[in-house]
Amino acid sequence: MLSIRTDMPASLLQCDARSLSRALSGPTLFKLEGQRREILFISVLLHGNEITGWEVLRSLLLSYRERPLPRSLYLFIGNVAAAAEGRRCLPGQTDYNRIWKADGDTPEHRLAQQVLAELDGLPLFAAIDIHNNSGVNPHYACINRLDPNFLHLARLFSRTVVYFIKPDEVMSLAMAAYCPSVTLECGQPGETTGVSHAREFVEACLHLSAFPEQGLPDKELDLFHTVATVKLKPGARIGMAGHDVDFALLPDMDKLNFTELPTGSLFGWCNGGSLPLQAWDEQGREIGAQYFDVHEGEVITRTPVMPSMLSLDQDIIRQDCLCYLMERLSLGQAQRKYADEQRETGSA
Repeated sequence: MLSIRTDMPASLLQCDARSLSRALSGPTLFKLEGQRREILFISVLLHGNEITGWEVLRSLLLSYRERPLPRSLYLFIGNVAAAAEGRRCLPGQTDYNRIWKADGDTPEHRLAQQVLAELDGLPLFAAIDIHNNSGVNPHYACINRLDPNFLHLARLFSRTVVYFIKPDEVMSLAMAAYCPSVTLECGQPGETTGVSHAREFVEACLHLSAFPEQGLPDKELDLFHTVATVKLKPGARIGMAGHDVDFALLPDMDKLNFTELPTGSLFGWCNGGSLPLQAWDEQGREIGAQYFDVHEGEVITRTPVMPSMLSLDQDIIRQDCLCYLMERLSLGQAQRKYADEQRETGSA
């Protein structure tokens, strides 16, 4: 399924995301040489409706048509078939950002292994996966290791940084085995601020020669740790208030993203006395009752929580999740956690 090219035609850079499927045969890895040998790897359109990454790269590469790239750039353009229809993924496809763990035998999993095989053994400087949100969120960066270089890379994009290890099938976690990697969350598709912000970041990474040796001070970072993934219970129906559903969304629920909710906050409505949500922790345990309770048809929080990636898009909620729950993490806590992980793996 993977095409590999060493050229970037100007005509391709004139295509928007919906048009790429007419210019490319499918997922494509572009290997573009630059002045520095260490490679910046970037992936875009892992979700076909998240177009900011492609807008960033086509704008950037157009500006380098008459001059060399500051460093070598490998660009993976993912789900162009879904992009043609403006969808996250097509029916029957596996989500392109849930295929990077070597535990599946779908065509999409085999594609991911082809991409990783092309990168194995190469001098990789950093990896960037560019995404959008369907709900209201700030621009933020996600990392999967608390390595100081990962933190520096993320801070270059935003002072808001989220550390997570679940889901563990994502591109950024696979790339973390090779080099500092980050996922950029650039707001909603079509917002020009997301494109300009991400382009400035990519341009900075192209020119960056090395990561700073000194650590970041606490005041430089708002660091959060994802502790649970909230999903609908299997078979539960979702909708808006007033409909015959098991879980009814708040009308402006996505405005709760990155808001610290106190105990007793309204999180939605349910039909019946049982909780229609599940919360899964990093160890794969279902702990929904730890975070939510049902009282007179209301789903309320049992403990202070901070959600992220809340969306009103019911298809995305069914396909993926309702949201993630986070806790604040100081840099001191992050450093201790990273040191413990290094000792456990024998890397210290």
